[in-house]
Formats: sequence, C-alpha cells, structure tokens
Amino acid sequence: MAGSLETGSGAQTAPSRMVPPVLFKTLLTALVGGATYLLTDATNQPEVWKLTSSIFLGGAALIIQYMTDFERRLTSVEHTISAHNAEMKELVANGFARINEATELFGLVDRSALPPEGVSRLIRGASKVGTGSPAIMQAFARAEVAELANLMENLNAKLVDYEGEDHDWIVTLTGCAVDTIDATSTAVDRDFWPSELGQRYLRAQRDAIDAHGVRIRRLFIIEKPEDNTIDLGQLCDDQQSLGIEVKVLALSDLSPIARMDETNDFIVFDESLSYEIGSDLRGVNTKTLMDLRADRVAKRVQRFRTLWEAGR
Repeated sequence: MAGSLETGSGAQTAPSRMVPPVLFKTLLTALVGGATYLLTDATNQPEVWKLTSSIFLGGAALIIQYMTDFERRLTSVEHTISAHNAEMKELVANGFARINEATELFGLVDRSALPPEGVSRLIRGASKVGTGSPAIMQAFARAEVAELANLMENLNAKLVDYEGEDHDWIVTLTGCAVDTIDATSTAVDRDFWPSELGQRYLRAQRDAIDAHGVRIRRLFIIEKPEDNTIDLGQLCDDQQSLGIEVKVLALSDLSPIARMDETNDFIVFDESLSYEIGSDLRGVNTKTLMDLRADRVAKRVQRFRTLWEAGR
C-alpha cells in the first residue's frame, strides 16, 4: 500500500519537475478546453456553446491551478511566519529573562556590603578573558572564578574550609582587623616565622598596629617550662618590638580542668572570626578553617582569655 502511494505521488509530481510550471498550467488548460470542445461537439451542441463551454472550463482549470498554488504558498508563508514568531517570542522571553536576572543580581550587589565598583571590575575583567586567549589562561580564569564563587557561598554559610596551608587569608584578615587580634602559636609554627609568609604576616600586623591601633596578643604555647628556650625568648623580643603583646604558656602549668579543653593554633579577629589551622601527627599543617559561627567564635574567645591569664 505504501509502495503504491509513493508511486502515485511520484507520478503526480514528475511532470511538474520535468515541465516548467507555466507550460504545465497552459497544457492542462488547453487539455481541459479541448476535451470540453470535443464533448460538446459529440453531443451536436451549437458552435457558440462549444466555444463558450471550452473557454469557461479551460479558464476555470487555469484559475483553480493558480488558486491551488496560492493556497500552498500561503500555507508555507503561514508556517514560516508562525515559526519566526515562535523564535522571536523565545528570543524576547530569553532577553527579558537575562535582563531580569542581571537587574536582580545588580540589585543584590547594591544591597550587599560589597562595593559595587569592585563587583563591576570583577565582571569586566572576567569578560575580557575572551575565546581568543590561550586555553591555559581561560582554564585558569574559570578555576579562579569558581573558587571565588565557592568562597563567597561558604562565607555566607559562616564556615570556610581550605585544604592545606593558607598563604593569603591570614594577611588579608590582618589588614581588615580594626579592634583586636588574639592568636596562639604552638611548636608547629616555629619554622613559620622566618618564612616569607611569616614575615609578610608580621609586617601586616605592624601596619595594623600603626595605622589602626589594633591590639595584638600572641600566646606561645609550650609543653613544659624547660621548652622556653633562648630562641623562643628572642622570638618574643622581636615581636614585642613590633608592638605585639606576648606571653608564653607551659601546658604543664595549667590546671587539670583547663588542660581538658582543646588547645591548638587559632587566631580570633575582632572577636568575630576564628581562623584555625589543623595539623597531622607529623606536625604538618593540613587544613585551614575560617569559622564565623557565633557559638564557635565565643568558645575561642573564652579559651584564649583562659590561656592568656595563665601565661607568663
């Protein structure tokens, strides 16, 4: 059945493919007119009737062909216009959606504590990393944007976790402090202070003291009084010369109850943010944490007060 339909369709469209459309219409019109003339002649109709009938039916056949073509083309145009309208509606809808999203984002930026000009600089700078840039540059830019986005989301969640030792947050937070910086320092940090990061950190603390009057206290924690070596004494003197208040605490001097609480490296900035460093059994710093949860920060503040009062 399908084969017969396909054959019939091919038979119908073959003449229109082989013969020009105008010539095909002319031949069909002449055929209808001639057939009509022969039919009226066979029935012995008057000559006027023969001609009138032939011309009328031939013209009708021609008009029907043009009307059929017009209807087909009109249908095609309607489909094209309908598809075009659908595309335009989709484009307009997508455009308004992007505009609404952009408006919402800029509204959020205006209501946030972030400076709008800083966010605008970030967007403009990111947009300039075009497709013509080297692949490594594009990949690096995408990774940095993703990392920054994760940082903002985690800060909003009040807990930021960083694998490994941080080299930027500690200096930036020092420059942002306006009131106090309370820090503990264990034996894990002994090699930190002569390092490049340690020196940058101390310079940032000196600037915080000089420029903003930030009170900085550092408590060096050792296991027993005998560990208070000459080198540690020199380190304390060096930091005191920068305006940092320094004490040394031997854990063995703590009361049994005070020793029960956790004692590790942490820094409390403005009594609002706890910067903590985790180390493994080898004494290697493996994790950095920024904690803004009020209950956690309050515990760190109280723990530092307890240890500071016990220090010498």
